[in-house]
Amino acid sequence: MNKRSTGSILDRMAHRVISAATLTRDLGRWRYDEGDAARRPSRPAYLALAESIRLLIHDGRAPLGVALPSERDLAAALEVSRTTVTSAYTLLREHGYLISRQGSRSTVALPPTVTHDGSKPARSILVSMTAAEQPAIDLTYAAMSAPPEMSDAYSVALQGLPIFLGTHGMDPVGVLALREAIARRYTERGLPTEPDQILVTLGAQHGLRLLLNVLTAPAERVLIDHPSYPNAIEAIRDVGARPVPVPLRPEFPAAAWDLDGIRSAARQTAAGTAYLVPDFHNPTGMVMNAEDRAELAAIARETRMTMIIDESMVDQQLDGAAPPPVAAFARGPEIVTIGSASKAFWGGLRVGWIRAGQALITKLLGTRSTVDLGTPVVDQLATVHLLEHADIIRERRCDQLRSRRAALLAALAEELPDWRVLPGAGGMSLWVQLPAPVSTALAATAPNHGVLLAAGPRFGVQGAFERYVRLPYTHEEPDLRLAVKGIAAAFAALTPHVTEPLSPVTCY
Repeated sequence: MNKRSTGSILDRMAHRVISAATLTRDLGRWRYDEGDAARRPSRPAYLALAESIRLLIHDGRAPLGVALPSERDLAAALEVSRTTVTSAYTLLREHGYLISRQGSRSTVALPPTVTHDGSKPARSILVSMTAAEQPAIDLTYAAMSAPPEMSDAYSVALQGLPIFLGTHGMDPVGVLALREAIARRYTERGLPTEPDQILVTLGAQHGLRLLLNVLTAPAERVLIDHPSYPNAIEAIRDVGARPVPVPLRPEFPAAAWDLDGIRSAARQTAAGTAYLVPDFHNPTGMVMNAEDRAELAAIARETRMTMIIDESMVDQQLDGAAPPPVAAFARGPEIVTIGSASKAFWGGLRVGWIRAGQALITKLLGTRSTVDLGTPVVDQLATVHLLEHADIIRERRCDQLRSRRAALLAALAEELPDWRVLPGAGGMSLWVQLPAPVSTALAATAPNHGVLLAAGPRFGVQGAFERYVRLPYTHEEPDLRLAVKGIAAAFAALTPHVTEPLSPVTCY
């Protein structure tokens, strides 16, 4: 590729720019150690800014390829010197997080991967500048490694592939055998389903995006439970819609969803769509009871709102009995369900589905061709095999998750007894309340102690959840114990500052 073509690509990518106001909002309290020089050396402002922007890049809130605001605009928005911003951008550029060309804005990038296995965990700038390279325990994701049945699944899929080779191989609705298997699973759970009600997608996230394209328009409101899945929040924003948070109450497991709040928010905002995760909610692990599910479906009918119910975590039931699907309480098309094989089996298996009425399926098929032309046939056939063995796989993996959850809870009780743990009935993570609003600061410091964390605000809107952090229990137990020791050390480094009350704001 010649220089001209490379430049034109960068120019096209740079058409999208993060505004200074947006970046300032997402950065939050980036100078968390400001005013604490008497107790511990304060990080240089440029280093704190660079590290905070790096976290936004890894969290996906500063997307790859977009341009950052100009140094002058960001300096004005943050009320710092332009030298501070220039130095931060320079440091990010040196570590591969920014790409710059003369006369153009700096665009977001990721540094190259350079380890023996072809991957490298996201490292803190502080770590790369001050410590030797060593493997970090990555708690930014909640996913398990593939089950032993995965190899057999692909072997069986390859054996069944020849009958599809005489076709063009592009089926936007999905292979019939897979749709039949998915429909059968719904029926077994108490929700009679026909294959024609299933649309196979490239994962639950892809299914959500297809639904948002059909059900929403720019500036429309979409209700979400709060906290929520970060990529869902970004998908809502990417289609131009506005997420409207309705707070969860994880301290009340039997009534975590504020149904009156959902009803009121739907009426006040005229939201036509909602995205909710009532099955072992990510990140809290909460599950909605059957009575509330019936009420939720009634709210959808009363307010004429389409509710997208994410069942990605439905197979990670660790405690209690499984309630019926929310769609079992629907009387019409008001409840749409999305599911995924990624959490149940393996994150690398990009197969998901939408369960909806045939009218909506037809609309989705009419727009899907503008996004993609179907889900890979081999992956679909592999998923058929896995669904045939789903009960055995689920039982084994849930046993592993229970054991790992217990190990994580024990480690937290020993190392961080002041942290308030809110264990849910399932899922893959704990939602933990910190003694002080320092989640972003903790995520910035933790890599120095060998742990990568997703800051609490990643799971909310408008800077919420600085007092929370999500801790997945998908790693092996020794790694979880080691990770908690690292988190405790990182938190101890912050404690002298964060235990002080915030200074009052001076008005002029």
